[in-house]
Amino acid sequence: MDKVKFTQMKDGDKEDYDFLTEHEVEYTKGTADRLLKALVELDEGLSGYKITRLGHSVQSATRAWRDGADVGWVVSALLHDIGDIYAPYNHDEYAATILRPFVREQCAWVVEKHGDFQMLYYGQHVGGNPDKRDTYKAHPYFNDCADFCERWDQSSFDPEYDTLPIEFFAPMVREVFARKPYDPDVIRPDVREPMQNAKRAAERA
Repeated sequence: MDKVKFTQMKDGDKEDYDFLTEHEVEYTKGTADRLLKALVELDEGLSGYKITRLGHSVQSATRAWRDGADVGWVVSALLHDIGDIYAPYNHDEYAATILRPFVREQCAWVVEKHGDFQMLYYGQHVGGNPDKRDTYKAHPYFNDCADFCERWDQSSFDPEYDTLPIEFFAPMVREVFARKPYDPDVIRPDVREPMQNAKRAAERA
């Protein structure tokens, strides 16, 4: 069997769906490498900054790594703008959707909302609301998103910064996307892990 028998999904049988499941599971094993390729393709998009879109992504991840952040945070920082090419008007939601099955709820929420929080830095210059993030002031992850933007996102446009290459982060991306999707031991709703870890940061210095 190399193709299903049906032309309408309602006509498929167990053999068809077992066959498709096997193919889909095998395909998902390449998710990490497809995402790494998509990161490189960010450089084909609109820029205008002092560094490229890929440069911004790896610089954000480098700052997270040097702050002693865990792998979930580092990969979230790396992929936070991956939607820039395909979803320029909701790139944050796009990135969060990719990450959500494989990282803590905390990380996914921060990535999903970082666009609103970033308005603090430029909203007044583009007719936007720089206080848009205040909508979430009561949220338990508010400070995490504020810190994410301040420490790792808005600061990561520096061509002089000693940024680690994408190859450094590839094993971390593969580790995260090899996890069982929606594993409760990974997702851990309402659990907050610190973005910074002084001990790990010292080990990585």
